[in-house]
Amino acid sequence: MIDAKRLLDQFLGAGQDTGSGGVAGGADRQSAADGLPGNVGGALGSIQDYARQNPLLAGALAGGLASVLLGSKGVRRLAGTALTYGGAAAIGGLAYKAYRDYQAGKAATGTAPAQAPRGSGSLPAVLPPPADSPFSIANAAQGADVFALGLVTAMIAAAKADGHIDAEERDRILGRLSEKGLDPEEEAFFAKELTAPLDIDRVVASAKTKEQAIEIYAASLVAMRLDHPAERAYLDMLAARLGLEPELAKSVERTVAGATT
Repeated sequence: MIDAKRLLDQFLGAGQDTGSGGVAGGADRQSAADGLPGNVGGALGSIQDYARQNPLLAGALAGGLASVLLGSKGVRRLAGTALTYGGAAAIGGLAYKAYRDYQAGKAATGTAPAQAPRGSGSLPAVLPPPADSPFSIANAAQGADVFALGLVTAMIAAAKADGHIDAEERDRILGRLSEKGLDPEEEAFFAKELTAPLDIDRVVASAKTKEQAIEIYAASLVAMRLDHPAERAYLDMLAARLGLEPELAKSVERTVAGATT
């Protein structure tokens, strides 16, 4: 039986051994920077500094299964999301913060929530959701493992939204996944998800509450860089199908972008 929460941690690279300071060591940092565009490589220093200070951030630069699935498309965004408290806490924390910012904006008569200035070297802290919050995976009505698997499925679907995973790419990904120590059932799960047609209905159905809808949207954002029109179209459709208000969807996008770039 698949341990979905562990799979989510592996997918995001959470809890990896990263040496002192909770971030990847020098060799891993160099490996993470190899082949990246200059602006991405230049961002790694500020991400590393942030990771040392933020209690949720750890071995993101070492990469997880998502780095295999997404390749260079996902490195920059995922660099801020492998969290010491686990993948579920990462996604729940992002969604919780986004929803609070959205509510604060509404309370301030439409004033948009403050955003950390770009290039300031300061990124907003992302903490786990409170234990009694609907954003905590432990409180998922369908069970934590079922919802964790839904989050992984949503991320894989988002990664496929631009159509870049063709048969050749799929074979390459599966070959690399086989080197990651997955058990046969986990490998079969990824093979099935990579081969299956994009099914937004199944992604939407995995959210049983509004809070889970926000988490599904946040997870989907983590799995893409929004550099293709098809990705924007997919996200717009997903937000609408999940029943997210436009300003709430924007708040989630701001939170994910602010915490991972």
